[in-house]
Amino acid sequence: MQVYGLVGNPVGHSLSPPMHEAGYREVGLDARYVTFEPDADGAVAAVEGADALGVAGLNVTIPFKRDVLDAVDPDPLAERIGAVNTIDFGAGTPKGYNTDAVGAVRALREHDVTIEGTAVVVGAGGAGRAVAFGLADEGMTVEIANRTVETAYSLAEEVPDASGHGLDDLDDLLADADVLVNCTSVGMDEDRSPVPADALHGDLAVLDAVYSPIETRLLRDADAAGATTVDGAWMLLFQGVEAFERWTGERAPVDPMNAALRERLHDT
Repeated sequence: MQVYGLVGNPVGHSLSPPMHEAGYREVGLDARYVTFEPDADGAVAAVEGADALGVAGLNVTIPFKRDVLDAVDPDPLAERIGAVNTIDFGAGTPKGYNTDAVGAVRALREHDVTIEGTAVVVGAGGAGRAVAFGLADEGMTVEIANRTVETAYSLAEEVPDASGHGLDDLDDLLADADVLVNCTSVGMDEDRSPVPADALHGDLAVLDAVYSPIETRLLRDADAAGATTVDGAWMLLFQGVEAFERWTGERAPVDPMNAALRERLHDT
């Protein structure tokens, strides 16, 4: 039996186990997905212990995505982002990847969004960094808007063809934008949006990385404006799909994994 898992703190309410195990069942893989919750300075030891025990792959979540860089050989994208959320032990040396970037791109493509033109990324934290690099690598011009404008400027210096802005610039930035991705926590368990409703328009595709609730205030406003909307569970799903495919070499069964994820979201 293969063992995969998740390292984070806390991980008690993680949505990953049912999603991944639905995938294993669908492809007939004898595998389990378990969770590990080390203390604040135990991430590297957890990775080393998992490797020694023969764990085949790990996901990594808050607050350890940067910490585990010291325990793996990161691929170029993860190194540029400065964070790892997927580890593959199959090559002898633990390899580190960041699937946040591809998760956002695949979520947009699943909804027939063309990845070209200009993207506005709201937030310059961990998710914002990953999404900005991912969209820039697809050839998009990326406008990064953040509450602390200096952080946006700093990230924009690292991301190809990107510019940094404060949140006050959102009206102007969105007027000609093709894609908007919210990478902040605004809207999580609260009826607020990080974006002025009147800045949204029908030529926009809007992905909100928040998935609790599934239908955020931002997505309701975007739908009312005629925009294409993509909820955060799609990004979470395709992060998992990318990890599944790296670990197993199998094409991930997207529909069963999506159904299991949404069923667990409905129950929480």
